[in-house]
Amino acid sequence: MPDVLHALENGVSWITLNRPEAMNAVTWDQRERIIALLAEASADPEVRCVVVTATGRGFCAGADLRGAPSSAERVAGDVARMIRGGAQRFVSAVLDCEKPVIAAVNGTAAGIGAHLAFACDLVLAADSARFIEVFVRRGLVPDGGGAYLLPRLIGPQRAKELMFFGDAVPATEALGLGLVNRVVPAEELSKTAREWAERLAQGPTRALALTKQLVNASLDVDRSVAFAAEATAQEINMTTRDAQEGVASFVERREARYEGK
Repeated sequence: MPDVLHALENGVSWITLNRPEAMNAVTWDQRERIIALLAEASADPEVRCVVVTATGRGFCAGADLRGAPSSAERVAGDVARMIRGGAQRFVSAVLDCEKPVIAAVNGTAAGIGAHLAFACDLVLAADSARFIEVFVRRGLVPDGGGAYLLPRLIGPQRAKELMFFGDAVPATEALGLGLVNRVVPAEELSKTAREWAERLAQGPTRALALTKQLVNASLDVDRSVAFAAEATAQEINMTTRDAQEGVASFVERREARYEGK
């Protein structure tokens, strides 16, 4: 069986990490495959939503570097280059995907696995899931965008608490913190993810892409820049068929039928 399973169903691209024996610790090859699938999702009009999930008890236990290409003796700059081309590029692929991305977290999400989930637009968690900022346990700085993502989700003080102590955060506590959107019984996770994804897949795909871009950029810019971006996004959006259909359906008092174009 491949280490990453992929299926396209009803406009939804299902990306499933499939190394349950390793709690889905992500290898170099898996990372590259997922980055490629997210890029394909952006470019493929048949894909209107993405779900990232995993098999077994773990969502992603962090990075497994055993599959990485071997290198010669390390010199200054090698680690920074590895992080930029690896963990940061991985998380950026989720943030930059032009389709909504849902994380369906079935179990432990640790290190880069937690950041993979936090980078997604919506996070569903099984009640058995937990999130661990494991880096401090290894004497490491959080990488893969952790110090960027967490303060934006839960504020700097809570982010520091999680990163300084490295304690496991159960799904229900993660919900209270604002790290996840909803917690469901483990047996209902796939069903709920499918319902959410297929609902998004029936929506105005380009409007959702532009909305995602606006929200993701909003905390990094001032009001004038944000407002200018919003006006430009709406200008672009109004050229789409879906926007015209949305307005027409309102005028005609009927349900809109979006095509993602």
